[in-house]
Amino acid sequence: MKRWTITGVLFAAAMHAAGADVYEVTITNLTRGQRFTPVLVASHKKGVRLFDLGTPASPQLKTIAEEGDPGPLAALLRANPDVKEVVISPAPPPVSNLVAPGATITLMVHAGGQFDHFSVAAMLIPTNDAFFALNGAEGPKGNESLLLLSPAYDAGTERNDETCASIPGPGFAECVTPANPGGNGGGGAPGGGEGYVHIHAGIHGIGNFNAAMRDWRNPVAKITIRRIHSHD
Repeated sequence: MKRWTITGVLFAAAMHAAGADVYEVTITNLTRGQRFTPVLVASHKKGVRLFDLGTPASPQLKTIAEEGDPGPLAALLRANPDVKEVVISPAPPPVSNLVAPGATITLMVHAGGQFDHFSVAAMLIPTNDAFFALNGAEGPKGNESLLLLSPAYDAGTERNDETCASIPGPGFAECVTPANPGGNGGGGAPGGGEGYVHIHAGIHGIGNFNAAMRDWRNPVAKITIRRIHSHD
């Protein structure tokens, strides 16, 4: 099982930040055939939310769910005074920066005081607009560890046509052709989504992707949060 940690400069800065504790947020991919795109982790006050089930996804969440790009949501959160910090795991290349099935990554984030809630999000590939998330979860108390499980959500912004042309990402076996030996997905936008965020119904094999390999049963991600350094 692959495990890696965002350390170095980020961790050193975290350890010396004034007025904040450092928390370790560990994410494990529980699926058999889906990878996670760069993972966003945010610490914030109670009331900050990435989405609400049954309502339309924001443009920033849409960008994560369809393109695997957390940048716009990170910018939105960083502009919010109720948000303490936002960190993002490295993007490809290399492809190994994606979180493979069974792999675990760990990110460090400042939190504490009123900034005691956490949100996490990343896209599942190959899907049209599936993502996993923590949506404003209250963090652990003291030195306890908090373990949470996330299902896969559907952003409802794109029809689930399950085609190589519509799904971004590298190295899909089902997309390999003489003209595309790397099996890379495309950036097409089929439109026609449901119009609201809901629990994802999985991969059904209606397009290019093999449901026996790519489908899942919830939960799809395990998230563990624990304090590793106290400012006090």
